[in-house]
Amino acid sequence: MSLIGTTVRGRRRRTMAIAAAVAALAVTASACGPEEDGGDAKASEGSDSQPSGDRKQELGLPDELPKDISLADIQKWLNGGWKDWDKDKWLREAEDFINPIIEDFWDRDRMGDAEENDRERDVDDSDIDQGVTDPAPDAVKAAKVPTPYTEKAPPVGKIFMETPKGSMVCSGAVIKDPKNPGKSNLVATAGHCVHGGKGKGWFRNVVFVPQFNNKGLSSEQLQNAPKKDVAPNGVYWAERARTTDFWINNGSTSGGNGAPQDFAVLKVRPEEKSNTRSLEEAVGGAVEADFDTPGVKNIPSLTARGYPAAPPYSGETMYACKDKPSRLSLDPQQPTMYRVGCTMTGGSSGGPWLSADGEKLLSVTSIGPLDHTWLAGPALDKKAKAVFDAVSNQG
Repeated sequence: MSLIGTTVRGRRRRTMAIAAAVAALAVTASACGPEEDGGDAKASEGSDSQPSGDRKQELGLPDELPKDISLADIQKWLNGGWKDWDKDKWLREAEDFINPIIEDFWDRDRMGDAEENDRERDVDDSDIDQGVTDPAPDAVKAAKVPTPYTEKAPPVGKIFMETPKGSMVCSGAVIKDPKNPGKSNLVATAGHCVHGGKGKGWFRNVVFVPQFNNKGLSSEQLQNAPKKDVAPNGVYWAERARTTDFWINNGSTSGGNGAPQDFAVLKVRPEEKSNTRSLEEAVGGAVEADFDTPGVKNIPSLTARGYPAAPPYSGETMYACKDKPSRLSLDPQQPTMYRVGCTMTGGSSGGPWLSADGEKLLSVTSIGPLDHTWLAGPALDKKAKAVFDAVSNQG
């Protein structure tokens, strides 16, 4: 089976925006550092200080940073210095997600570098508990979603993130937030789209682009397309992210480890400071996450959506597969997963599985076989609800 995330190979350049952000952080730290209280000059340089509250908000940092995270750590994050970090310890805990906004980082060229999946993995038949697993479904050919997405598609988009192995793409959907009716800033996706799993940490520069490529333009057309066609509602940076402890402690790029709880929720904010609308207001709606885990017999059909990027797909277009779900079990100690026939490939991970009326989120894409004939996603149970609540309750 394969994790349905897709790498984005290409330029590894250091932008002016990154340099400006680092410089601004350094100025902030020295301005509020020990020097003001008579401290020595070395301390005032800010090598171990944290940004002020105003700067945290401007950069999209959480109010409470981990005590062992210094300005130097954040500068490394902004500069993309993965190789200089202890990747086995960096930001592994759920509360340690840090994702400062870097304006214009995800420009059209960087987004357009999406290529085929190189995180393939396979699951042997012996890994499957056949006692609660139904026969593999027939393949359902993914169909293009009608355009423009802003008028004819649910609030689905692409998620871009950087990992120690390079940039990647996933899919996600806007979900309702009971704490902010009609004004949700929450996005549902897969856990492996934001966190590396066992022994690894959170990914960086995580953004959500709702209704990406609104008109379904080709790769060539996107090169010169206006920004409103590429990102019709702008780019939204994740300021908070949560996934299950099970994924953090068990998730892997081989076998099906962690897949039964491969679920995550993001809280996002717009990159453009002038954008004061919530994500739900910007896209015109949101879907309700259903955490009652209905059995497959009670689901006549559902539709999986996403932006598949591995061949024969390019990652620019939204696709959908409609099928009646069946059961798949990779771990008898974990909830049984849903499975549907679908030919979507890498890049569709995290994409929503919506009820027949399109109003409820029942799952998200997690894994699929190497021959791309079906997809599987976790049932949204109380563990998934806890992830949702942890983000929603933080306001």
